[in-house]
Amino acid sequence: MADLAPFSGADAALGPTYLVSCDGATQAINNAGGVLGHKLSCKSVDTRGDPADAVPATTQMFATTSNLALVIGCTSDEAASVVPIINSHKMVAFCMTGQSEFDSVHFQYFYRLVPPDLEESYAMVAIAQQLGYKKIALAFGNDIGSQTFIQPAISAIGKAGLTLAANETLDLNASSFRTEADKIVSAHPDVIFTEALGPTDATFLSEVKQLNGGKMIPVIGTSADISPDWYKSVAAAVGASTLATSFHADNLVTETSGPAYAPFQAAIMSEQGKVGSSGDFSTYLTAPGAVHLYDGINLAALAMVEAKSTVPSVYAPFIEKIGDGSAGATVVYSFAQGLAALNQGKAIRYEGPGGPTSFDGFHDSTGIFQIDAYNATGAVLVTGNISATQLRALS
Repeated sequence: MADLAPFSGADAALGPTYLVSCDGATQAINNAGGVLGHKLSCKSVDTRGDPADAVPATTQMFATTSNLALVIGCTSDEAASVVPIINSHKMVAFCMTGQSEFDSVHFQYFYRLVPPDLEESYAMVAIAQQLGYKKIALAFGNDIGSQTFIQPAISAIGKAGLTLAANETLDLNASSFRTEADKIVSAHPDVIFTEALGPTDATFLSEVKQLNGGKMIPVIGTSADISPDWYKSVAAAVGASTLATSFHADNLVTETSGPAYAPFQAAIMSEQGKVGSSGDFSTYLTAPGAVHLYDGINLAALAMVEAKSTVPSVYAPFIEKIGDGSAGATVVYSFAQGLAALNQGKAIRYEGPGGPTSFDGFHDSTGIFQIDAYNATGAVLVTGNISATQLRALS
């Protein structure tokens, strides 16, 4: 399994988040006996969050990696550049990109369990509506992945009858954002929408607080901000108690208890101290990359078992069959349960912590949104939900 994602650069926290999930999932699979006599392992491939670096890294990955059975990761920073290469190698990929081009362009071996960025933009506006905010400021990083939120957000703000107070782009390579922060504070917004990874949001929000007389302007983030690394840096910059009272984010609804959550929790927490952030490791249990790539790995592994092959072009058609299920299929909540059922000749439907899948013709399966916040110790709290009706009204 190759984790093709940024391990350096501004979005360097993404790769390790995915690696936590990959290591945890594959170890659980290996503990259950592996796949067709094979043990699985994870390899990190650094895209640096830049298409110019991602393309040769992907080409090198295929040239130097034997027995490659699955690619995970491929964020919005580089997906548009690397997915065609992956697809040309007939390699299955579960990607964490929200780019809208994948909503309507079919790649045979591309799968996505996260929503397009435009839906996240609508969700952020829906949160603002629920909280009674009227004037919105935007502050997104200049990376490809963050920039894709802006136009859908502007459109949804208008449709909701809200006011766009300011729109500032944050250079992820800069060390200070006082100019951008001053413009936003001077616009007197009720709330700031933001996604700027690495140290950027920490520095920017700290400067906003300073310029606003020591008072934090409320913030609504994307699901990428539900991350131990993001929390650790921003809480250190603005104060944990301040962040707890001023921050919300959209996130896909994920299970936090029950038969799918228990094996997922065990798999993720088994990696504590081995890889990932030194912050609150349990935050990975709600990090989108950890949840949905864990499900993607299990779907692929079970598809390999049913297809009796680890060759992607052979097992790929079984991913949707196992994810969406069929009439009378036995619901399974882990690889171990699925393997046992398949060995008994049963048809199965896999349902993981990300919930049941429903793939469309472009191999997209997206769920519904919840509203997350942090408490003063960095634990993630679910504070509400966003209905499909709310999103449709903004789309």
